[in-house]
Amino acid sequence: MESKKKITCSLLTAVSVAVIGSLQYGYNIGVINAPEEILQSFINETWIERTGAPISQNLLTSLWSLSVAIFSVGGMIGSFSVGLFVNRFGRRNSMLLVNILAILGGTLMGFAKMARAVEMLIIGRFVIGLFCGLCTGFVPMYISEVSPTALRGAFGTMNQLGVVVGILVAQIFGLDVVMGTVTLWPLLLGFTVVPAIVQCAVLPFCPESPRFLLINKMEEEKAQAVLRKLHGVQDVSGDIQEMKEESAKMSQEKKVTIAELFRSPNYRQPIIIAIALQLSQQFSGINAVFYYSTGIFKDAGVEKPVYATIAAGVVNVIFTVVSLFLVERAGRRTLHLIGLGGMAVCGVIMTIALVLKDSVSWIGYISIIGTLAFVALFEIGPGPIPWFIVSELFSQGPRPAAVAVAGCSNWTSNFLVAMLFPYAVQVFKAYVFLIFVGFLVLFFVFTFFKVPETKGRTFEDISSGFERRTEDGISPATVEKNSMVELTHIQPTKDNGANI
Repeated sequence: MESKKKITCSLLTAVSVAVIGSLQYGYNIGVINAPEEILQSFINETWIERTGAPISQNLLTSLWSLSVAIFSVGGMIGSFSVGLFVNRFGRRNSMLLVNILAILGGTLMGFAKMARAVEMLIIGRFVIGLFCGLCTGFVPMYISEVSPTALRGAFGTMNQLGVVVGILVAQIFGLDVVMGTVTLWPLLLGFTVVPAIVQCAVLPFCPESPRFLLINKMEEEKAQAVLRKLHGVQDVSGDIQEMKEESAKMSQEKKVTIAELFRSPNYRQPIIIAIALQLSQQFSGINAVFYYSTGIFKDAGVEKPVYATIAAGVVNVIFTVVSLFLVERAGRRTLHLIGLGGMAVCGVIMTIALVLKDSVSWIGYISIIGTLAFVALFEIGPGPIPWFIVSELFSQGPRPAAVAVAGCSNWTSNFLVAMLFPYAVQVFKAYVFLIFVGFLVLFFVFTFFKVPETKGRTFEDISSGFERRTEDGISPATVEKNSMVELTHIQPTKDNGANI
């Protein structure tokens, strides 16, 4: 049904406004890096004012590490709380409501210097982490539920596009010629209030998720009106029927809790896949590469390596856009495999370049190529796909709990990489990227054998596929080994508008 591929102004607006939450996440990931020395000076000066003596190096390092890491702690708690909001307030209203946290967090960080309070900086980072953790659940869920089946992957990639644009904006704003200065750093950190206010102003004009309206609120007429507006067609009976079937199935099930996801045979395999995909994103080594990128570019003779790092951010954005156009053609599983495999090869190349950098003069340029290729391949698959495929693997009932578990897994692994990577560098030195190569190979094998293709398939079709295998009494491992074609290449239903 070709009409279901129509991109309406209402659909584009709803997705774009939701993605502001993803942009916030990316901005607050990147914003703390550029003014590191300035913020450490602020901590030291504040300590001198209070005690009359300079702060010890150990305590300074601890307070700085806390300022950075507390963001991930807030993210873990926030992501685990997604279900509490979306089932009670709805998807759109939840995004609207939690902007209070963004405004509060931005205000605390923005006025920390004026108040001479390091505590405000740390608490502000924690609050903004809570907000971003919730957004990593709300945004992909909302986008997947308002998008037509045939466009769900492309619009799902918009979530990651928002993240990488946010990181790039933070890198640019953090330059010393913009806001990365002793005077303007409070504006740099407090800027997060601006997109929060913009989203608050525009979100009320966006529709609520039609799936939430029909399945959770039993408001069929409103759901039909929203679908017509979003998809630009009058006949939405197919979508409504699919939702009704899903609703009828939910009414026969007890409420799906997080514990039930792991206890029930119907949900166990998809939740393991969801968690593994989130881990594949963080343990791919992408954050480590960005951590190392300035040093790599400096070793290669780049005069201003910070600008080369921003160039890597631009590559990030460009290839996220490329993924947006490829995901509905090549499929989720294929792109994820290409990304993981390609990154593993690049990781080996970067390791060789790091080992030989002092003995081979031109090897630094190989480092640059390897780094940029690593970033590009990440955005082809492991960057965008884990976020939205979680919503595709589960029906309406277990989806909020599944998104919460997957999001918490992502934030937890992010936190572990941030905390443990410096120690890994000390132990493995130039060979540190081989750790990530090992993870990439492991997740490549897992994806090849365990992850189904979800391109062009309805939510109900995907979740039913897992349940049929459970009812047949065959273990997931045996099914995956003997029925790969069935699992990864099930054709979509005739009325879902897919074009495979």
